[in-house]
Amino acid sequence: MDETVGRRERKKAATREALHRAALRLAAEQGPDRVTVEAIADAADVSRRTFSNYFANKEEALFHPDTVRIRRLLALVHAQPLDEPPWVVLTRAAEQLARESDGFDPLWLAQRRLIRNHPSLAAHQITAYGTVEQEFTAEIARRLPDDPETPLRARVLAGTFLHALRAATRYWTDHQERPLVEVVRAALGYLTAR
Repeated sequence: MDETVGRRERKKAATREALHRAALRLAAEQGPDRVTVEAIADAADVSRRTFSNYFANKEEALFHPDTVRIRRLLALVHAQPLDEPPWVVLTRAAEQLARESDGFDPLWLAQRRLIRNHPSLAAHQITAYGTVEQEFTAEIARRLPDDPETPLRARVLAGTFLHALRAATRYWTDHQERPLVEVVRAALGYLTAR
């Protein structure tokens, strides 16, 4: 039974990855506005219905790895001890994720560079990051004292942390002279430098 479940999960992961790569390749070639869900499904050799079982729209397919990484980051933060300062916890989790993510496929990076500033994708990115920022805010708040300032402090920490990570990752995408973990460490360190 476990082997069947494992095989099924691997097949689902492979299909999800194939859909993401097809969406990214087509968006890089044609521009995100011209890409349709049908074209993505055809390029990944699956049905439109299969596409819908994995993603609600083409934007979700395009940003799938980002969603996976941010979920992983949230899990890493959640797993940290509650008695440590929030910024220490956030930094440690970010560095661990950066070490895990430091070997991106060069083709994937090139395609991402082509579409990252496309105006039609901005709304999806803002919505996705807004949702995750709320989750990080809640995670940080549970680590802070019960105090009237805690909601604001947690929100500022979450927003600052996520913005610094986005800036570091974007910078690293164009300047890969040093490992991602070093860039992330430097970016987060700037926020605590006196």
